[in-house]
Amino acid sequence: MMPADMLPIVLHHGLMGFGDICVGPIKLRYFRGIDRAVRDGGHPLIISRVHPTGSIERRARELKRNIERGLEQSKGDGNRVIMIAHSMGGLDARYMIANLGMHDRVAALLTITTPHRGSPYADWCLENVGRRLGGLKLVKRLGLDVQAIADLTTDNCRKFNREVKNVPGVLYFSISAARPWHRVPPWAIHSHKIISDAEGDNDGLVSVKSSTWGEHLGVWPADHWHAVNHKMIVEIKQRTGSIVPYYMKAIRRVIEEL
Repeated sequence: MMPADMLPIVLHHGLMGFGDICVGPIKLRYFRGIDRAVRDGGHPLIISRVHPTGSIERRARELKRNIERGLEQSKGDGNRVIMIAHSMGGLDARYMIANLGMHDRVAALLTITTPHRGSPYADWCLENVGRRLGGLKLVKRLGLDVQAIADLTTDNCRKFNREVKNVPGVLYFSISAARPWHRVPPWAIHSHKIISDAEGDNDGLVSVKSSTWGEHLGVWPADHWHAVNHKMIVEIKQRTGSIVPYYMKAIRRVIEEL
C-alpha cells in the first residue's frame, strides 16, 4: 500500500467552478498554484471537472467517474485518495463517499469553506431571484440545470446532513475562511452582509459556522475566492498573500492523522 505522504490527491471545485481550461496558450486553473505545489510535493494529482451548477447528486456521480478515470490513468487504481474540496464540492464529496460506494477509496476529506449547513445567501437568492423575479421559470424554459442553488439552502442542507452521514474509516477535516466586509470583492458585499446578519463571520459566501465539519483545522484570513488563490482585491494591510502555504500545511496535518 502506498504511504500516506504519497497518496493521490483529488482537487475538486465548487459551484460555478471548472477543471483546468486552456484558452489558446493560456491555461486557467481553479486551484491556482495549489495544483503545482501538490505535484511538487510528490503526490499524483487528479483534478475534477463536473457540472458547474448541477445538483449535489449529479456532481457527486460525475466526481466519482473523474476519480476512477484518474486513478486508472495514473496506474493507481488500488490506492485510496486524499480529497480536497472547495465550497459546494465538499458536499459532492460527502455524498459520493457515503452514497456511491467510494468510502473504501477515500482516506480523508478536507473541505475548504464548504457550506455544510447551507448558505443564507442561497436562501435569499432562491426566494428573491428564483421565485419573486421568476428566475426559476426562466431557467426551466431554457433547459438549464441550476439545482445547486436549491441544494445549498439551509433547509435542504439540514435534510442533507440528516441523510448523509460521515462514514467510519474516512477522516473528515474542514477549514473555514473569513474577512470583514470591506476586505471582500465588491460583488460579495451584499452576500457578506446577509450571511453576517444570519450567522456571523464569513468569507463572502460561506460562514465559519456553516463550514465547520469534522476536525476543524482553523479559519484562514481569506475571502471565498482567495481560498483557492484567486486574489480579487489589493491587499495593503494584513496581507494574506498566496494561499498555497496554507494548503500545504493543511495537507501535512491530514497526512499526520492517516
